[in-house]
Amino acid sequence: MSCCGQITSIRVPIELSNQSDVLKIMYDHRQDIHHRGPEQIHVSKFYKESKNGKFVSYITENVRTLYQTFREGAYASNNGPCLGWRETLTSPYQVSRGKRAPSHRSVSCITTPSSIPQWINYDEALLRAKNFGSGMLALGARPKQLIGIYSQNRPEWILYEQGCYSFSLVVVPLYDTLGPDACAFIIRQTEMSIVIVEDDAKAAMLLEKAPRSLKIIVAIKPIRQTTLERARSRGIQIFSFIDVEKLGAKGSHPEIPPAAEDLCTVCYTSGTTGNPKGVMLTHGNVVAGVCSVILQMGDHRIRAGDVMVSFLPLAHMFERCCENGMYYVGGCVGFYSGDIKELTNDLKMLKPTVMPAVPRLLNRVYDKIQNDISASGLKRGLFNMAMRAKEKEIARGVLRRNGCWDKLVFKKVHQAFGGNLRLMVVGSAPLAGNVLTFMRCALGCLVLEGYGQTECTGAITLTVQGDHVPNHVGPPVSCNAVKLVDVPEMEYFSNQNTGEVCVRGSNVFHGYYKDPEKTAEAIDSEGWHHTGDVGMWLPNGTLRIIDRRKHIFKLSQGEYIVPEKIENIYTLSQYVNQVYVYGESLKSCIIAVVVPDTDVLKQWATENSVRGTLSVLCNNKNVKELIMNDMLNWGKQSGLKSFEQVKDVYLHPDPFSVQNGLLTPTFKAKRPQLKSYFKPQLEDMYKHLD
Repeated sequence: MSCCGQITSIRVPIELSNQSDVLKIMYDHRQDIHHRGPEQIHVSKFYKESKNGKFVSYITENVRTLYQTFREGAYASNNGPCLGWRETLTSPYQVSRGKRAPSHRSVSCITTPSSIPQWINYDEALLRAKNFGSGMLALGARPKQLIGIYSQNRPEWILYEQGCYSFSLVVVPLYDTLGPDACAFIIRQTEMSIVIVEDDAKAAMLLEKAPRSLKIIVAIKPIRQTTLERARSRGIQIFSFIDVEKLGAKGSHPEIPPAAEDLCTVCYTSGTTGNPKGVMLTHGNVVAGVCSVILQMGDHRIRAGDVMVSFLPLAHMFERCCENGMYYVGGCVGFYSGDIKELTNDLKMLKPTVMPAVPRLLNRVYDKIQNDISASGLKRGLFNMAMRAKEKEIARGVLRRNGCWDKLVFKKVHQAFGGNLRLMVVGSAPLAGNVLTFMRCALGCLVLEGYGQTECTGAITLTVQGDHVPNHVGPPVSCNAVKLVDVPEMEYFSNQNTGEVCVRGSNVFHGYYKDPEKTAEAIDSEGWHHTGDVGMWLPNGTLRIIDRRKHIFKLSQGEYIVPEKIENIYTLSQYVNQVYVYGESLKSCIIAVVVPDTDVLKQWATENSVRGTLSVLCNNKNVKELIMNDMLNWGKQSGLKSFEQVKDVYLHPDPFSVQNGLLTPTFKAKRPQLKSYFKPQLEDMYKHLD
């Protein structure tokens, strides 16, 4: 790999990942560190050659691309169910074996729910993908050309993806909420001529600022006549997904499979400032990342027969890697209905065995449970007894959901997730230890937490089976090495086991698309990718993420402020849903915008006979005092210095969201946009403090 120095890619038979005594291996962390000067480079325990600078790239020699992994899954599943969906919010996911939907029909365009089964099997998925890819060639696409998609998760997303891989085309996802400017930038930078869109609204948005390179839009759902005319006036043709499949079936171009070193995807990171950056990942990168995670899962690894729910955005590598892992082993994926409010119903219908999740979702579940038990001493007592009993079981390695406490206290929780979960993988942001422990107890299944980045194809570290201790993200996976480097301005030093997390391995990206300057900033001369995250090595060889190198500012008296650290502490308050900490170099203190937790605040208002809507409560001086005092108490308990504590807060009733432009699609704060959005309130707070 060009960006990874002398790294050697290695085949690893799956039987080498023997985790029967996984904790003994993990805790003997002396074997996973090799010294080079002051640096401590940590590698995986689950591949013997990692300490010699060799990393996992694949499991079997003949499966090294995502074109090959899908076909391997078709064989492993014996042409089992592959892609599932619900036609209506009341219809179930029904597996239809043997009977297939006609290959020329689009899943999304069927109007009669009973006219097709709600799963398609592997062979049909492969045929339809090949037809779609062949159709794109008939429209003028050529191997290694970049093809865009702008859609929510749905079966056509995968048909498009595998259609691209069948002819060595490169997948470029456009975020569902990036907006016209960012989408236009991506199309212009990549010179894309073909983009697949989900519906009329997305087609219309692309047409707002369509660059000259865009010539063809392929629509999954029907397009209005006005949009067709608008596209025609701009010299852009619009085809239906069905028509492209038909076109490909007629032409039947011979497949052009990619090589492991060929570009698989350019995945644009949303970023919090400036234009998005296009992360270039090869097939080898993605297969290495997927295989290393499968190996680290040990006895609980995904397998044929598993069912996964797809609701996290496919535009991000976390979800892409999870799904491609399922297709590799012959599992099946059921797509949510498209409305996140209906996710609970989707889970109850699908009954998944595997689920990727993000802290935002799990925090809501935890907060709802806490709110339910807070009003009743009996409920709270039973809950606490159940948690203590389940924690003891988990510490002994017992994972079950058929005990008396499961039936008495936690039954509703695991039923809300479908009742069949055996594995949950959490990523994208840090998860509070109390929430992680609760989910492990309530679900009675293995809940793993990982840490990764798009630039490293998903996972960098992953917790392992048998480790029930929260507040860390596990040891490195077997496709990379991890080291910490000094961050002197923040007083983090590698000889104290803290520093910026740096990664090198077969999963590390090949640079930012057409941006050598930013590539050089991210990957050093020895092939180490500098993540910008600050970590700490724990005594057992696991990694804890403790800070972020960016978003640091100085106050007028010279004190450094790391707002994200302070925000993470303040969100521990039961009254705080979201918080944005702000400061200026000409000011001596920091302030914050707080979005209260609606349920908790309303319950407090009811108990204290305080009337009014949420907006009215946010303007209530007593409410402001209550929330600010609780935040300051949490800050004091967590060791914040006096200058790190906010001196004023503004309560805002509406959450920061992707839709209002204040969060990235991965739910990270867009700090420049938050500053601009709340400029009047921030200025008013400083005016009163001055």
